[in-house]
Amino acid sequence: MDSKVRLHIAGPLAAGQCVALSRDQGHYLGGVMRLAAGDTLTVFDGTSGAFRATIRAASKRGGELEIGAQVAPQCDPPDLWLLFAPIKKARTDFIVEKATELGAARIRPVSTRYTNSERIRQDRLQAHALEAAEQCGGTFVPPVDDIVPLERLLADWPTDRALIFCDETLSDDPDWAEGGRSTALPPAPAAILIGPEGGFSPEERANLRAHPQAHAIALGPRILRADTAAVAALTLWQAGRGDWG
Repeated sequence: MDSKVRLHIAGPLAAGQCVALSRDQGHYLGGVMRLAAGDTLTVFDGTSGAFRATIRAASKRGGELEIGAQVAPQCDPPDLWLLFAPIKKARTDFIVEKATELGAARIRPVSTRYTNSERIRQDRLQAHALEAAEQCGGTFVPPVDDIVPLERLLADWPTDRALIFCDETLSDDPDWAEGGRSTALPPAPAAILIGPEGGFSPEERANLRAHPQAHAIALGPRILRADTAAVAALTLWQAGRGDWG
């Protein structure tokens, strides 16, 4: 039986290996997907590309795979980070999932003055990124960092990485518009910063605008929800500067 099932396996992977399955992986393949010994699936480790694998055994207790030929090379996304202020649980999960699908290379939750949630479950968000990579056909899983305060993030910002922050007030600010600051999206290495539901505070906005690597952009005439803004900004960058061309 040929299967479209994809599974992330801790690597490095190579043809000819036999790989043990965890209890969860064995249950997923045997109990959820109803695969049995002799069935095939696609596996990837995030760094070595994708491989065809044959199930030797799969059950609630675990199982084993035999790794076959490589079926796709490793395809890493452009060097683009997504920075965002966590919001409600389901919508934060959505942001991580869509950032993975849209090709973010790193996901960094950021706490701001108006951030609704000061804590995250990093392991749970990383698992969402892994599941999204399995579902979208990718071979790369972006790391999801622990939450960091915006002030510390800006203080430690690398000098070679552009910081694109989405400012909902930009289109209504004639002084900023007349300042000659380009709103063209810079190439990688770059990062996109999405603020919280309440927006950036005046002090945070001033600090961002003064940052030497900052590029402020507006996402149209309407104020977007934070999760919508993340998808819109990633889409704009990928279409203009990323690997969609």
